[in-house]
Amino acid sequence: MMSSSLTIWNSISWVFGLLLLTVGVLNVMWVHPVPGIMYFLLALLYFPPLTDLLKDKTGISVPGILKVLLGIVLVFFSLGVSDLGDMIDKW
Repeated sequence: MMSSSLTIWNSISWVFGLLLLTVGVLNVMWVHPVPGIMYFLLALLYFPPLTDLLKDKTGISVPGILKVLLGIVLVFFSLGVSDLGDMIDKW
């Protein structure tokens, strides 16, 4: 039981990490490099190998539910409020 819930959380982390990484690339290409770099840095919080490294080196661990909520807020903000959402709407 524990293994399957860990696999689900890891899968969710990878999805949100890749999604934020994609939003970061799109921001760098179409909008401005600064928000793109911020999305890159936030995406690093989602990749399980990097979160394990962060926990081992600093002892800091971001709870999974906080990662999910932060990811949802960031994706809605980047696609709904920011200039990137306007650029995508024009397509």
